[in-house]
Amino acid sequence: MYGIKTRLCLSVLFALTLISPAWAQTFDFGEIKSPILFQGNYKYAYRDPAVVYHEGKFHLYFTLVEKAKDKGMYWYTAQSVSEDLVHWTYPKIITPCDRNLNYSSPGNIVRKDGQWIMCLQTYPTPNKERFGNKDSRVWIMRSEDLENWSEPELLKVKGNDVVVEDMGRMIDPYLLEDADEPGKWWCYYKQNGVSMSYSYDLKNWTYAGNAHSGENVTVIRQNGEYVLLHSPRNGIGVKRSKTPQEWGEDEALLTLGQKDWPWAKRRLTAATVVDLTKEKRFGKYIMFFHGSPVNPKNPRSDAHNKASLAIAWSDDLKTWTWPGKNSQPK
Repeated sequence: MYGIKTRLCLSVLFALTLISPAWAQTFDFGEIKSPILFQGNYKYAYRDPAVVYHEGKFHLYFTLVEKAKDKGMYWYTAQSVSEDLVHWTYPKIITPCDRNLNYSSPGNIVRKDGQWIMCLQTYPTPNKERFGNKDSRVWIMRSEDLENWSEPELLKVKGNDVVVEDMGRMIDPYLLEDADEPGKWWCYYKQNGVSMSYSYDLKNWTYAGNAHSGENVTVIRQNGEYVLLHSPRNGIGVKRSKTPQEWGEDEALLTLGQKDWPWAKRRLTAATVVDLTKEKRFGKYIMFFHGSPVNPKNPRSDAHNKASLAIAWSDDLKTWTWPGKNSQPK
């Protein structure tokens, strides 16, 4: 039926489908059997995810909280890698063990001047405080390969003329390049709602005000708008704006499957979203977040305990899906 050349071409195409790497194939989200990627327990909590997708791999960074024998906690930034959102490498700690610093809460990872740049916070708890003290600040680290990171650099987001002691407590940074002015970088951070500063070199900053918001801000672009996700007391708040600076009221509050998730009953929070709608293999927005369970013996116990990292996905940033969504009781 076919000539020799045609049969040869078909054979080659068939062989290529057999050896085609995983990243070149359309991903079946049904392969993800549980929304939980890392399950918290009595000793470890997994929180505050940030992710970058590069050359077929997800590089997931997050806060790893370890409960110590003295009942205090150590906070780290850790990393795990996956090619398929199902199999993840064992978490690798990339920041030092030091309660005076507690580098944690990586906001996101951006590309600038041929380097990867991660923003994160310090969250000092030298006296076993429940939350990071007044010396909490925001920082960046640099990398050539997403594996090895430089020493952290303090971001003086209030301006170089403001001394460090007067900057005030700030946590949960997030970096974004201005869509209308390439080379202008915004830093969002939790202080008086969400505070905002901008810089052209990530060293010299100008403070640009604040807006009503919860913590753990993520800002992405969709259809010519900026979309801000943040963490109020519970759930994921969503705001939209034509500019990276002017934020009004929330248009939505997402709680996903929280009512059916014991591991997230107390709080569902700290969402970050990576836009893979133009990636042929995935074609969706993918959200990473964490949830904390209720302690039945003490409902007001520390929300840092037993937190788990989880995943959901969407075509439009409005309707979200997760493993088991359609099989959960109504």
